[in-house]
Amino acid sequence: MNDWYGWLIVLGAGAVTLGVRASFIVMPPHTRVPAWLLESLKYVAAAVLPALVAPDVLFRDAPPGEMFNHYRIVAAVVAMVFALKTRSVFGTMAVGMAMLWLLKWWNPLGW
Repeated sequence: MNDWYGWLIVLGAGAVTLGVRASFIVMPPHTRVPAWLLESLKYVAAAVLPALVAPDVLFRDAPPGEMFNHYRIVAAVVAMVFALKTRSVFGTMAVGMAMLWLLKWWNPLGW
């Protein structure tokens, strides 16, 4: 594959992204947005957050020879269970960080 294919994909993706984002800014003031679109926009934040968090939890600081960082996965699962039980944002962050620090300090897997 030639180099210009990659550039064409990047420019095309940029144009689509710009068009979608600008469409809400440059629309005439009294344009009605379809109900199905308004309904689907409610779920954007819920879809974006895991897409941003999952790669960091799974692949960041993975030990040599390993694909995943198991400490981060365990800390994320503990934080998720805490969040589902308490619905506390700050408590969830504190429990997740404390669990990750505890696992790194204790080092049960010997990394």
